[in-house]
Amino acid sequence: MSKHIPHRRSRLPVRSWLAGAVALALAAPAFAQSQPTVEELARRLQALEARYGGTSVDGQDSLDLQALDQRLRALERNLELQEEARAAKEKAAPVVAVNDKGASFRSGDGAYEVKIRGLLQGDGRFFNSGAPGANDTFLLRTARPTIEGTLGKWVGYRFTPEFAGDSASIVDAYADLKFSPAATVRVGKFTSPVGLERLQSSASLSDIERALVSELLPNRDLGVQLQGDLADGKVSYAIGVFNGAVDGRDAVTTNPDDNFEYAGRLFFEPLKGSDSFWSGLGFGIGASIGDVEGAGNNFLPRYRTPGQQQFFAYRGGVAADGRRKRWSPQGYFYRGPFGLLAEYASSSQELDIGGTRADLETTAWQATASWVLTGEDASYRGVKPARAFSPGKGGWGAWELVARYGRLEVDEGAFPVFADPAVSAREATAWVAGVNWYLNSNLKLVVNYLQTGFEGGAAGGADREDEKAVFTRLQVAF
Repeated sequence: MSKHIPHRRSRLPVRSWLAGAVALALAAPAFAQSQPTVEELARRLQALEARYGGTSVDGQDSLDLQALDQRLRALERNLELQEEARAAKEKAAPVVAVNDKGASFRSGDGAYEVKIRGLLQGDGRFFNSGAPGANDTFLLRTARPTIEGTLGKWVGYRFTPEFAGDSASIVDAYADLKFSPAATVRVGKFTSPVGLERLQSSASLSDIERALVSELLPNRDLGVQLQGDLADGKVSYAIGVFNGAVDGRDAVTTNPDDNFEYAGRLFFEPLKGSDSFWSGLGFGIGASIGDVEGAGNNFLPRYRTPGQQQFFAYRGGVAADGRRKRWSPQGYFYRGPFGLLAEYASSSQELDIGGTRADLETTAWQATASWVLTGEDASYRGVKPARAFSPGKGGWGAWELVARYGRLEVDEGAFPVFADPAVSAREATAWVAGVNWYLNSNLKLVVNYLQTGFEGGAAGGADREDEKAVFTRLQVAF
């Protein structure tokens, strides 16, 4: 006969799902058989303690429900500690990920991360006409591995060397001190915050080479910059101090003339993230100003066509001697498969040659339109195909048509004193038409037909021969 259990001692507190589960395990046989004795409950609890850890209590106390309740509490706490230890171990374990965006290694708490990415661009370039030296060729246009990540909560970094060409160089090398999304301080070598197309990743360009307007705006420079996003990303700004870079080029490794350049940009996307028709609208302005003193390629620009052929340069005796100013209103609009990017730029420089001085202004503009035939969304950051190329399975990637028109005009005051009209053109007008095939998010094939016409630039005041070419590209980006 079962031992009678007084009602006043029959309370068994259940505070969590774990205690309930253990209690159910102890009492479950009572539904199938008779009510268990205290000795049977003690034996079952002892078996659970042996399996999950706990302190067994021998002697008469083990036959007391109060003692059993205390042992149940101890077992519950032991299991909680085991779960906490397991969660802490999982949290501390590093996370390794490999996907279409490259490889990443992240600490368990997410504070430290290393990302490995890369960009490879191989071109075939075939000229029908143009300047001497415009030879048909295959070339490795870009070979850039990138290492970037975070060092704790406050610090980010990026390092990108360039191995294409005859020698290696450093494209990006900077660190970010991230106070908040609204305020980040960037120090090192990075793209100057002036041009819209200049700030666009090489992997995301609609055309193989950048437009004429980018020839007037600085590329990468060395300096320090304050940047951030405001109003939930609807407003972005950047302002910085730099060594100064020649139009369309990277800065040299040191400051060549002991002068600094000040650059900034303000950009608005007022309806970003909304359902409005204009949600893909962005517009803004970039500018730079600084003094430049010196002669040669480190101080004065040389302008190139989209085919990368030089069509303008100053005479050898010309020196930069004073203020250089740039400004560039810019904008884009993306709606579904349609994209439009437009930009204007003005670059003026005070010059001197043999005591003759002038402040000359060069201007340029361009507009690029695109249409994704397969219906994916166009964007400033490129196109991601909805279905990757997969023959026989209905996947053909994404197809995009692109067209661009632009013009660059040199100040008439540059001729003939500062530039030779028999060598340098006064004006260049370029248009490009192309097809982009995105096989997947990493692989892209491009074909461009490009043509540039000139005003001047040949002997006897004649116009330079038009440049006509077909460029092709295989791009791998991850």
